[in-house]
Amino acid sequence: MNIDLSNHRILVTGASRGIGAAIASQLSKSGAEVLLHFNKNITEAKKLQDSLPNPSHLVPCDLSDLESVKGWIPGLTKTFGKIDAVVNNAGIAIGIPDDAPTTEWMDVWHKTMDVNIHALAIISKEFIEHARQNKNGRIVNISSRAAFRGDTPDYLAYAASKAAIVSYTRSIARYYGKEGIKAFLIAPGFTRTDMANEILSQYGEGFALNDIALNQLTEPKDIAPMVALLCSGLADHATGCTIDINAGSYVH
Repeated sequence: MNIDLSNHRILVTGASRGIGAAIASQLSKSGAEVLLHFNKNITEAKKLQDSLPNPSHLVPCDLSDLESVKGWIPGLTKTFGKIDAVVNNAGIAIGIPDDAPTTEWMDVWHKTMDVNIHALAIISKEFIEHARQNKNGRIVNISSRAAFRGDTPDYLAYAASKAAIVSYTRSIARYYGKEGIKAFLIAPGFTRTDMANEILSQYGEGFALNDIALNQLTEPKDIAPMVALLCSGLADHATGCTIDINAGSYVH
């Protein structure tokens, strides 16, 4: 099956590295014009842009600053024109012990929620307002296996934020479908990214391999083709679904 995303303009958040970079690369190879979001990592974002086969644009935004997020989508549509799909990939995972001082614990909680669900919700809301005018739009939200199986006490905020994405996305799918808007969830498991490599260096690769059904850890490139499929319109009747890409570490 050939996925053709010609004449599609797609925003990918957190595109400068890891899963986001792999998604952006796949979308561009499929013909899309990609809006590459990044926060501070302009060097990696520019490197990615230079490697893409189709036109792309760098669109910085600090997702932890919700005032900057408000109005960001309308600004992008004014600059670049109609956006056909949004891939909300950006996210943070900050570990903090459950017995840390409550003030410090709450700081991590709020920062995690701001980036992982509050910014995502604002982006999705403003994209829906745009997509309703065109009677067409697709949202692919990257959640996590942690939304379904939980996470360790150090990452309670991360798990809770990723679970909130699930209900939010399903609500969009159920109540905006007749206006042409489709929404999907992808829930990756442990994926070999810079963030994950920090954990692997601490606990060893066996820590992750012993938890999955396959012989290799999931790579960002293993997630990207599914995102391209969902953005293409070929899977619109799967709106509202969650697709687990976790090498069998969690099956439900």
